Amino acid sequence: VQLVESGGGLVQGGGSLRLSCAASGSIFRINGMGWYRQAPGKQRELVTHITSGGEITNYADSVKGRFTISRDNAKNTMHLQMNSLKPVDTAVYYCYAEIEYEPGYRANYWGQGTQVTVSS
Repeated sequence: VQLVESGGGLVQGGGSLRLSCAASGSIFRINGMGWYRQAPGKQRELVTHITSGGEITNYADSVKGRFTISRDNAKNTMHLQMNSLKPVDTAVYYCYAEIEYEPGYRANYWGQGTQVTVSS
């Protein structure tokens, strides 16, 4: 099983980026998914999480109203739409997922990270 992120880059403050995370490999079902980020010199923090059916989403207070998480279970993908970006959003963004690779057998997987840089 592999998670691959895409969509990071450099953007001016106030701009937007859309991150994607694609899961591939031996997948029976993907449960909860989400995004963490880690800024230089800081601990990794949870940005947002979405449940298996997409019915429940949670956001860090710092991104509420600006970021939107979504998923497409048919394509095993997840997206993070980031609007009104601020320099403090600069970080490496990691996607994660709890994946059942066989019925009843599950593990947590992480992507390699994608850099998001917001200039002032």
